[in-house]
Amino acid sequence: MRWRFDGWIAGLGTRSGTRIVLGHWPRSPLGAFSDVMVERPDGHRLLLAPGDDVAAFVAATYRFDEVRIGPVEVSAGEWWRIAAGPLVARFRPGRRGPLGALLRAVPPPLARAPAWITLIDHPARLLLPGVRTRGSAGNGRREWYGARDLRPVAELRAAWDGTDLGPLADVTPPVRFGFGSVPPRPALVRVTTTVRTR
Repeated sequence: MRWRFDGWIAGLGTRSGTRIVLGHWPRSPLGAFSDVMVERPDGHRLLLAPGDDVAAFVAATYRFDEVRIGPVEVSAGEWWRIAAGPLVARFRPGRRGPLGALLRAVPPPLARAPAWITLIDHPARLLLPGVRTRGSAGNGRREWYGARDLRPVAELRAAWDGTDLGPLADVTPPVRFGFGSVPPRPALVRVTTTVRTR
C-alpha cells in the first residue's frame, strides 16, 4: 500500500543547535496537515503533530524520543510562519538557484515516480551531503522523496518556550529522524513523498 503526501519540507538550523524540519502537506491521505520534527542540541528528537492519526503514522515511519499532540499552525507566503507547542518561528525563502530551476523542469509525473527517484538518489547524495531520495523507513516501510523545487532559506527567527534560538545556521549535525537528513544548507523543498507501508 502506497501513501502519497504532496507539499513542502523546510529544513532549518539555528545557532543554538536546535534543528527544525517542517512538513506542510496540503494534499495527503490524512487530509491537509502540517507537522514539525525537532532535534534539540542534546540530540533529543521530538515530533509535534496536530492529531492522533498524524502522530501514529509519522511515528511509525520515523524515530523520535518524544511525541506531542497539539495545534500545528503554518501559514505560507513571503514569510512562512509556524506555531507548534513550544516552537514559534518564521522564515523567509530566498531566490531560487540553478538546482531549484532544474528540479522545476522535471515533469511532475516523472518527478513523483519511484523509479526516477531511485535513479537520481546517487547524484543527490553527491550534490547534497546527507540527503537521500529513497530508503528504508521504520517498521519495514520504504520511502521515496520526489523533489520538484528547492529554494534556500534566507532568514529565520525562532523561539522555543520563549527563548530565542539564535540566527539561521546550517543543519549540522544532520537530523536523525530517518534514513537521511535535509540539505545541510537551510532550504524549502517542494516535494512529493511516497511511503510504502507493505
